[in-house]
Amino acid sequence: MKICGLVLALLLSAALPAQGSNVMASYFSPTDFDPSADPDHPAWRGIPGVFADRGPRGEPAPGHRTEIRSRWTERFLYFLFICPYERLHLKPNPTTTEETNKLWEWDVAEVFIGADFNNIRQYKEFQVSPQGEWVDLDIDRDNPKPEGGWRWNSGFQVKARIDEARKIWYGEMKIPISAIDRRKPEPGLEMRINLYRIQGPPPNRVYIAWQPTGAPSYHVPEAFGRLRLEKAPR
Repeated sequence: MKICGLVLALLLSAALPAQGSNVMASYFSPTDFDPSADPDHPAWRGIPGVFADRGPRGEPAPGHRTEIRSRWTERFLYFLFICPYERLHLKPNPTTTEETNKLWEWDVAEVFIGADFNNIRQYKEFQVSPQGEWVDLDIDRDNPKPEGGWRWNSGFQVKARIDEARKIWYGEMKIPISAIDRRKPEPGLEMRINLYRIQGPPPNRVYIAWQPTGAPSYHVPEAFGRLRLEKAPR
């Protein structure tokens, strides 16, 4: 019995994420900057990120290991997605002058983020496509808005570019912190977050998550990790 119990404990511990693997650091920048979608831009050079490489249920997503970096200033929160792909699934006739509802029907990178730890089923959703399309949504899982929340406008900015030779696309978001959190941004402040991608044409779409949700849907706030504002990489 003791041996069986030990084996079970080892199996369970192997299935759980490593300590700290559900925490993403966002590093302080003393100045605001325009999105470039360039990991070699001075604002992003040397900034470590996290990786999303599993499906919603924790299954492997080979060939799509996505790096996500984050920075913050007194006014904005930035995210840079580095997205390897096999095939792109892009919306015809894209527009970048207004938001695109149901952008998730095409290739996107997504940030789900909330600041209310007491009402975790209320959060914001931000998406950027490889073509620079965007949509932001105000989500309330208990009292859904009739239009799905997409008419909410955060004022966030995006930039995207596709490197066809390397089969990587890059997407960057610049989000006003005031659209997410009323607290003053400072080192140690935490928010609840998850990071996702939807990639490739149907019927073989690839779904990639930083923190697997254990369900087909990405909208499982109980599975979110944490974003922690920090000063500088150690």
